Amino acid sequence: MDEREGPDGQTLYVSREVERGNKAPFRVVYTDPEGETRWGFFCANCESFDTAVDAMGRIKCNVCSNFHKAEEWDAAHE
Repeated sequence: MDEREGPDGQTLYVSREVERGNKAPFRVVYTDPEGETRWGFFCANCESFDTAVDAMGRIKCNVCSNFHKAEEWDAAHE
C-alpha cells in the first residue's frame, strides 16, 4: 500500500484494490497499513481524496468529476 497524507493531515494507506472510473480508477483507502479499517476512495485521475459514495455504490470525485456507476441499480431509485 502507498502511504499518503490525508485531507486532515492523517496518514492514509492507498491500496491496489480498484473500482473502475470513467477517467481513471478509484483506489480503496484504509486508515491502517494492515487494511482492516476502510476509509474511502482515492481518485487516480486527479490524485484527490475528495470523493463521495452513495447508497447505490456510485463513486464520484468532487474535483474532476471522475465517476463509477453502480454495479446494479433499480429504476425505482431514480
